Amino acid sequence: MIDSGARDRAGRHVTLRPVDDDNWRAVADVAPRDDQRAWVPALAARYLLLTMRSSVWTSLAVYADDTVVGHVMWGVDDDGSRWIGGMVIDAAEQDRGVGRATVRTLVDWLARAGQPVRLSYHPENASAAALYRSLGFHPTGAMEDDEVVAELTPTA
Repeated sequence: MIDSGARDRAGRHVTLRPVDDDNWRAVADVAPRDDQRAWVPALAARYLLLTMRSSVWTSLAVYADDTVVGHVMWGVDDDGSRWIGGMVIDAAEQDRGVGRATVRTLVDWLARAGQPVRLSYHPENASAAALYRSLGFHPTGAMEDDEVVAELTPTA
């Protein structure tokens, strides 16, 4: 379990846990709001399949207390940088600070390696851009497919 002590606005404890035999169905069923489907798949199941078929990404279940509320994945690039990808918070759980707590928790854990933490988002996804900027990510000027690459450099 990855736990930085982060809580959502309702005071629920947000943790990241391995996807396993007990929670994979709940993770697979996580679905974003309809207006977000231009940027993320209709179900987190697609990200679970990606991590099963790739050696780059690792999926994590996002929990608020003891309930699965989302999915996020992470990976390590050839240059040693850590990447956050495939975050989906269930539509019913959005606007409660779960996404912020998820990114903060994963960044705290990934930054321990002393390498930059990167992610990407669609340039029209203003909510994601604002969230990541508020957490200290800055666009690098690079694009990954059709997405803006942003980076957070860990402090010593």
